[in-house]
Amino acid sequence: MFDSARLIHSAIEEAGSDDFGGSSYQEGLERLCDALANEAELTPMGEAIFELRLRRLLVNRLRIECTYRDHPEIGDEQVGGPLVILGLPRTGTTALSQLLALDTQIRSLRLWESSAPVPPPEADTQDSDPRITEARQGLEAMDAAFPRMKSLYFQTATGPTECQDLLGMELRTAHFDGMAHVPSYTAWVTGCDMAPAYDYHRRVLQLLQWHCPPKLWQLKTPVNLLALAEVVRAYPGARFLWTHRDPSEVLGSVCSLISYTRSWVSDRDEVPTIGQEQLDIWAEAVARGMAFRQAADEDRFVDIAFEELNHDPIGTLSQAYDRLGLSLGSEAERSMQAWSRRYPRGSHGEHDYDLAGFGLTTRAVRDRFALYLERFPALQGES
Repeated sequence: MFDSARLIHSAIEEAGSDDFGGSSYQEGLERLCDALANEAELTPMGEAIFELRLRRLLVNRLRIECTYRDHPEIGDEQVGGPLVILGLPRTGTTALSQLLALDTQIRSLRLWESSAPVPPPEADTQDSDPRITEARQGLEAMDAAFPRMKSLYFQTATGPTECQDLLGMELRTAHFDGMAHVPSYTAWVTGCDMAPAYDYHRRVLQLLQWHCPPKLWQLKTPVNLLALAEVVRAYPGARFLWTHRDPSEVLGSVCSLISYTRSWVSDRDEVPTIGQEQLDIWAEAVARGMAFRQAADEDRFVDIAFEELNHDPIGTLSQAYDRLGLSLGSEAERSMQAWSRRYPRGSHGEHDYDLAGFGLTTRAVRDRFALYLERFPALQGES
């Protein structure tokens, strides 16, 4: 079913254009389609979900290129920062992103505009854009179909989202591993040249900020850890907020989340393989992040402990702002305090998971992250 040529043809018909702005996306699309067809063991629903997702990414890219063709001046836009939230999944990156989104001096990638970036948002209508309703309805449908997701991942139509769709338009993102068992694609994407993906990432941010400032962006997605050199190549002014938590606390939660999201598209038994797969991916991500950090300017990095962020979010953010050379205004602080009171940890339900259930032990996980834990030894005191 997953034929890349057919998907491309379908997207061209829907968008009414055949200009993808280059062909660098094609290898990733072909490799992903092959993995979906031969490895993922998709159900009919899974096939439909991926069909819609891949076509949407391709259509969005075509529409972006049409907008650039009509308005080439968008390419002159200067992207501020960005402030890039890093860290393993389940380390507070979502909460940190939600808090930063409340500061009006910082621009966030919102779910509704990530899903449908064209037409570019306008400052005067950004709060009433009809795409907000569409995104909200999409979330409601997802919650109805997959109710556990509410306790696993917090998002709203107007709130910040991960920048996975921006990388996805180049078909170079490890996020697809979280949606389905696609080991050949994952092996390729974690070793491929990510420069084209981050070039296109920047292209989308230029378009989104064109008529809708501010231009100091905050972004987040854990897979950025795999390619920090390419992030800085695309964004020379990037600064990194790295959230930290004991990896042995993280991995069980990651496996539980991914086994659930993969169950939406496949009946495949994940238990025998998912633990080692996720341990390998995230140990490699942290190793690459630490190697880049060692070679880079340490001033690019601000460290944020998971427990400190949960216990004292405003104090933690105040210290982070000082390191970044930003001012945390009183209005932003009040908004952050209100959000923290409204959404304390666990407010959407508790997430139960068992590391051993995925064939992992605390010692095995910590051994794989030995250099990271040597740099941040206090993390092991959390459990």
